[in-house]
Amino acid sequence: MKKLLVVLLAAMMLCLSISAMADDDPFASLGKFEMLVGHAQPEGNPRYVSMEKFAADVAEKTHGHVTVTVFGNGQLGTEKEMLEQVVQGVTQGMRGGQFDFSPRLLMFTAPFLTNTRAEVTALLKSDLAKKVCAEAEESTGTVIINLCDAGGYRQFSNNQHPITKPDDLKGLKMRTNGMKTIDMTFVALGATTTTVPYADLYMGLKTGIADGQENPWVNVLGMKFYEVQKYFTQVNYQFHPDPFYVNAAWWNQLPEEFQTIIAECADEMGDYNDQLIDENSEDAKQQIIASGAEVYIPTDEELKAFQDACQIVYQQMVDEGICTQEEMDEMLALVAAAK
Repeated sequence: MKKLLVVLLAAMMLCLSISAMADDDPFASLGKFEMLVGHAQPEGNPRYVSMEKFAADVAEKTHGHVTVTVFGNGQLGTEKEMLEQVVQGVTQGMRGGQFDFSPRLLMFTAPFLTNTRAEVTALLKSDLAKKVCAEAEESTGTVIINLCDAGGYRQFSNNQHPITKPDDLKGLKMRTNGMKTIDMTFVALGATTTTVPYADLYMGLKTGIADGQENPWVNVLGMKFYEVQKYFTQVNYQFHPDPFYVNAAWWNQLPEEFQTIIAECADEMGDYNDQLIDENSEDAKQQIIASGAEVYIPTDEELKAFQDACQIVYQQMVDEGICTQEEMDEMLALVAAAK
């Protein structure tokens, strides 16, 4: 009899233990999932820091059932190669301004489209942005789970002379990443362009493959482009959306609970990323100045000359099918209404 009681007591304790474990882990029955994510930015960059936060948040909120491993600093290849890996299912995600497979995202890169963080946010959180992101799954087999800012407003630099007016770009060979709107902008300003991958840009500038480039202050600092560029001009001519691509097949087989958590963590990551950009951009510029580089800040009148020279790009974007005229008008209305 005593032996039976001991067995019953042990069974009760086991049941209570299992019940307690279930209470502690509401996702115990949902399985384990691994998410490998790549990006091109170095340690300290807002993308790098915000992705580390994303990985920690997902692990905590899924009770360790979804493990996110982030490979930054281009460890998995160029941005195009990383996106191809996601499309093929080799990895589960990547973040970066890579639009080869989703060229409609280029509509948000019209030159001088916005002037403030509020205007950028209004565009990236708009129904128009959601529609463009939704198109990605059908065309690329990826799901875009967040769209934030890729690094802040982008500036011009070169090694030949200060750029204070559009004519100063004539004769310069400016690096692009192959993005149409960057090429269109430089051509409108009188420059020629050459395509150099981001990871190779430092050496490309050092060896003279390109005379100059365009990037946000945080990227220039993180990649040390100021070591191989003498003259910078603060034009704030463009921002780039930063899509977080996830393989659609992997995403669609996740339990709905994990999809919800990951999407929420991605939204928090995007907001944190943009906050870091705003906090770090001015400091990055000051560090670049302290390095010995020259930074020219155009007057309002001088800046208007750049803006006027780039107006042709808007019609070219419509003609190229990047967006419709109605979508261009919608973006301009969103910007005008932003507070």
